[in-house]
Amino acid sequence: MSDAIKHECGIALIRLRKPLSYYQEKYGTALYGLNKLYLMMEKQVNRGQDGAGIATIKLDIEPGNRYISRQRSTSSRAVTEIFEYVLGKYADLHRKNPELLHDAEWLKENMPFMGEVLLGHLRYGTHGQNSIENCHPFLRQNNWQTRNLVVAGNFNMTNVDELLAQLYELGQHPKQKADTVTVLEKIGHFLDDENQKLFDAYKKEGYSNVEISKLIADNLDVSNILTRSAKTWDGGYAICGLMGHGDAFVMRDPSGIRPAFKYIDDEVIIVASERPAIQTAFNVPVEAITEVQPGHALIIKKDGTISEEMFREPLERKSCSFERIYFSRGSDTSIYRERKQLGKLLVPAILDSVDGDLKNTVFSFIPNTAEVAFYGMVEGVHDYVRCRQKDLFKSKQQHTDEQIEEILNLKPRVEKLAIKDAKLRTFITQDSDRNDLVNHVYDVTYGVINKGVDNLVAIDDSIVRGTTLKQSIIRILDRLGPKKIVIVSSAPQIRYPDCYGIDMSRMGEFVAFQAAISLLKKAGKDHIIQDVYQKCKAQFDLPKEEVKNYVKEIYAPFTDEDISAEISRIVTPEGINAEVQVIYQTLDSLHTACPNDLGDWYFSGDYPTPGGNKVVNRAFINFMEGRNQRAYA
Repeated sequence: MSDAIKHECGIALIRLRKPLSYYQEKYGTALYGLNKLYLMMEKQVNRGQDGAGIATIKLDIEPGNRYISRQRSTSSRAVTEIFEYVLGKYADLHRKNPELLHDAEWLKENMPFMGEVLLGHLRYGTHGQNSIENCHPFLRQNNWQTRNLVVAGNFNMTNVDELLAQLYELGQHPKQKADTVTVLEKIGHFLDDENQKLFDAYKKEGYSNVEISKLIADNLDVSNILTRSAKTWDGGYAICGLMGHGDAFVMRDPSGIRPAFKYIDDEVIIVASERPAIQTAFNVPVEAITEVQPGHALIIKKDGTISEEMFREPLERKSCSFERIYFSRGSDTSIYRERKQLGKLLVPAILDSVDGDLKNTVFSFIPNTAEVAFYGMVEGVHDYVRCRQKDLFKSKQQHTDEQIEEILNLKPRVEKLAIKDAKLRTFITQDSDRNDLVNHVYDVTYGVINKGVDNLVAIDDSIVRGTTLKQSIIRILDRLGPKKIVIVSSAPQIRYPDCYGIDMSRMGEFVAFQAAISLLKKAGKDHIIQDVYQKCKAQFDLPKEEVKNYVKEIYAPFTDEDISAEISRIVTPEGINAEVQVIYQTLDSLHTACPNDLGDWYFSGDYPTPGGNKVVNRAFINFMEGRNQRAYA
């Protein structure tokens, strides 16, 4: 994605099902769980570079001893920093008393983070300061083991105001207006309630307080706690939780918006945001990994038993298609295949754009995240060439030797043209100076374009704002002297804000929205803009369930091609010699390539939860009133 946006978060949960001594004997180290957690987090570091955190729970620890450990960092190398700190303690032990590293029982009793339940989180902040207080896991502490709660997740709730109001009604006083706080406190409230209910029941039966603590730990109804907690949540989420005595859970939203994969055997229970992280860390085949089902929670009891229980009625599956296009690592077997297909499906539009002139067309990609789609695009061009060659042999028409030779030698010209200079930082604050530096963020490969003759086709995975195209990429590609520059997006036009975890909520920043507004004004249809504004204002205070997405009317008068043409004009800098055209993926082709992940609200405006319509409503009002702020809390 040439336009940098922040997005998603990563989760990693490990539950060791055997005593630590088992891993010491089989794998040669009691640090097995920590080593695997580090590997899983490193393999998902693409999901969060604003910070990271880990937490561990020790099972069956005597009172008076620490059983919860947590470490967080906002460093640019947060995962490394955290594990340097944690594992550094074991390195010190190795220098002083190396034999103790082989004593799993001693390590558990005396060393931090030596637990059987391990949770890791990678943070991409969608708003707010990048402070340690914003880093997961979050901890709710209590002297009762079963009332301690650790939470980390990949989520955004659209109805934070509503959830905060519910906490006020319960008599709570949350310290911050944030969905992380509301989730933690909502689960915490019902965890407390469940504890109190069990305590009262066992007390009536004559059990002592010490006996009651163990009975609560054995019989805590986690499913009931989660069902009551999530009753009014509106958003996309994959949330992990640990309780002080050792119960754990992973819950996924009813539409399956956010990903959560699991692997279970007799040694470990694993959950992660990305499937390849599990495959790599534990060397397991892809078919052994399944998803936590939407609207369900994977519940892991202290004794190691597991169940997957429904806490909310599942809705139509609307898992995030952006995961497939860009966010998740392309090493996932199905994502790799889908990204190639996205590139391949664009070939007819590309060939039309260059009038079928493959001889004088060079294919490339920007940035590296578009590389897999690029392979699919090239494969599609090869398929087109084979069809041309097949038609030649089937044809009864006479061809000259030159014509036959030309078709047989036809193949796509493939070059790597734009290379990002990772060393260059645009740190100067003065606009004119910064813009000059931005023009040089990418290096180009000279000498492969025939000036004034060749078309240059460059594929990107998505085009959100178009600013990098205008300020940098198109300018540097134009230096090569192509006749035409065709920028191809493997994603459709991004028209609507996200509210489920991606930092895309300011409508005025979307180049597709800018194009639609521009076209309305050029066509003398400014009244549509005002009409939509009034409709949005009229429903501002309505319950989210009654709000409609009237912003669709901004785009309704125009075809996709109309808007793409206007985007092409907007992103073309002054003084460019080449003709510039921007081509987008169609929604139908997106669904063809990614048939199991139909969450396309940023493209279609069809939000999977009622809160989405509330957010797009606010986003448009913010745009009209000149407020450059996020459309949800």
